[in-house]
Amino acid sequence: MDATFWNDKRPAGVPSEVDFNQYSSIIEVFEKSCRKFADRPAFTNLGKTLTYGELEKHSAAFAHYLQNHTDLQPGDRIAVQMPNVLQFPIAVFGALRAGLVVVNTNPLYTAREMRHQFKDSGAKALVFMNMFGHLVQEVLPDTEIKYLFEVRMGDMLSPLKGFLINTVVKKVKKMVPSYQLPGAVSFRAALSKGQGGAVKPVTRTLDDIAVLQYTGGTTGVAKGAMLTHGNLTANMLQVYANLQQVDKDGKKIMDEAGEVVIAPLPLYHIYAFTVNCMCMMVAGHHNVLITNPRDIPGFVRELKKWRFSSIVGLNTLFVALMEHPEFADIDFSKLKSTNSGGTALVKATAERWQEKTGCKIGEGYGLTECSPVVSASPGDGLSRIGTVGLAVVGTSLKVIDDQGNELPLGERGELCVKGPQVMKGYWQRPDATAEVLDAEGWLKTGDVAIIDNDGFVSIVDRIKDLIIVSGFNVYPNEIEDVVSAHPKVANAAAIGVPDEKSGEAVKLFVVPSSPDLTIEEIKAYCRENFTGYKVPRHFEIRESLPMTPVGKILRRELRDK
Repeated sequence: MDATFWNDKRPAGVPSEVDFNQYSSIIEVFEKSCRKFADRPAFTNLGKTLTYGELEKHSAAFAHYLQNHTDLQPGDRIAVQMPNVLQFPIAVFGALRAGLVVVNTNPLYTAREMRHQFKDSGAKALVFMNMFGHLVQEVLPDTEIKYLFEVRMGDMLSPLKGFLINTVVKKVKKMVPSYQLPGAVSFRAALSKGQGGAVKPVTRTLDDIAVLQYTGGTTGVAKGAMLTHGNLTANMLQVYANLQQVDKDGKKIMDEAGEVVIAPLPLYHIYAFTVNCMCMMVAGHHNVLITNPRDIPGFVRELKKWRFSSIVGLNTLFVALMEHPEFADIDFSKLKSTNSGGTALVKATAERWQEKTGCKIGEGYGLTECSPVVSASPGDGLSRIGTVGLAVVGTSLKVIDDQGNELPLGERGELCVKGPQVMKGYWQRPDATAEVLDAEGWLKTGDVAIIDNDGFVSIVDRIKDLIIVSGFNVYPNEIEDVVSAHPKVANAAAIGVPDEKSGEAVKLFVVPSSPDLTIEEIKAYCRENFTGYKVPRHFEIRESLPMTPVGKILRRELRDK
């Protein structure tokens, strides 16, 4: 069903068409934005702010170093492994300006995961935070990496403050295990050596790969989604178009004046990469980078410094923030936009957030293979709780049955996506690509969805996470959403376990928010809220649940154990 079918449902201000060829590459987006907004703040971290003009100069210095002090050629891969610090956008845009392909790497990866990603991508260079140097040393002999750039936490700050932070990180907090990498070049030294040098223009087309974004590690061998300059600029424009919607007073959700955007989700994750590194850049907004969002007291202290316009997070993060005793001291008077991504939003969390902040949470849907945004909730008065909104402009959606036949609106089936943001394929995995991407460009998402008559999409669950009890389908998201609304529950996860009578039975894992929560209490709650076959048969109370760094529950780990 083509998205144009739903154009009349779009909120005011959102265009029905966008020219996805208005930029030739990410490089053009970056350089134009830096010229246009040169004096505006671009990124802030640890009390230091870089303007767009300063970001351009630093990235040019890194690009110059790569072009003149290495033998790296356009198309070569460079891995970037660090949390949300100022060095991240400098390294990424510097590498892209030199024509390289960025391999976003999770800083929390184990040596095994790093080794696989570096080998699979064929990375020839790596920019890494020094606290992960011991792992780099371990995996380096098994890779093709030739050039190492060592980043230290405080290196973009003033000399005194930078020295103090680096000393505290290494000597006091002991976060930097010892390692020996004699060939590593200080990132700061590379910037200094490249400062003032001209960047040699490189030709990158919309069809050229810009980023290898690894996905599927929670379900099998991680695969590199080939995201092109065209994929990423298209999704940037799609998200930007959604920001043009107007509220009841006729004002844009995010105007042109340069909004303050809180960025706690990791930039190496494709959602934050597209939203904070690209979309907010084309809009000229100011990103406040949160290095460690799991440090909730520190996060709250940072939020109290700003009258921010927008924050992007996910369910677990919103819950943790609201439970902090100083949450009420945060100034939400300028907050216009709260968006949830990465995992399902619990209705109770959304309602509580709106009550406390006065701002609705807009839920969207995406996946790495789509750069990542597929759909987004419309704004004031049009959003529907429980859905992930409407397809973003230029995107077509359909649901299919097990035989691949398209189903009518309102029926449940596997969601398929077609649009300019859909990946080129999986890096060096043609068979895996063929399994999900057909000749017409339709991507099979692996998600069960329903599209209603107005075009609103509801994600029912992942196909692989379906629990089949006596022939009936049970969707873990439904179980988790309802159980998480219990006043004594902080988080919940549901999986299927073998059962002699019913084939499978539901097992529920619960993280309590109150120490007096009992299993009997949860059982009674489930019997009250679910039909018989959906009621969990097995229960386990835990202190925490296994999650990815962006807060997705790892049901596979629960099943394996």
